[in-house]
Amino acid sequence: MVAMSTTIITITRQALLARKEVWMTLVTLLLLAAALIGIGLYGALSQQSFVMLMMGLELMLNGVMLAAVAFWALSGAGAPEGQLLTIIVMAVMAIEMAMGFALVVAVYRGKQADMTEALSELKQ
Repeated sequence: MVAMSTTIITITRQALLARKEVWMTLVTLLLLAAALIGIGLYGALSQQSFVMLMMGLELMLNGVMLAAVAFWALSGAGAPEGQLLTIIVMAVMAIEMAMGFALVVAVYRGKQADMTEALSELKQ
């Protein structure tokens, strides 16, 4: 089953690269990745809520992952390293979100505050 799906993916990618009119070019995907990184950076720096800050960080990670997958998919190489990298990054993102939300819940229960400014005394 795995060999069949790998063959289908390889044939699909070869057909995509063999076509003369590719509507999703590397530049288009990199511009989309840069937009995701920019929106995530703005969201992470401008928000005061922990949840919104984490959402901005996740958008930035999604932009980086999109750029990596775009390079892998349009490079023409048949190696599975790009897929493996994507799966690892997605697992790390899920772990980060779980730990981050657990931290937010613990801080909210202890201090009754969700804003970053209200927790400035934790630095000391």
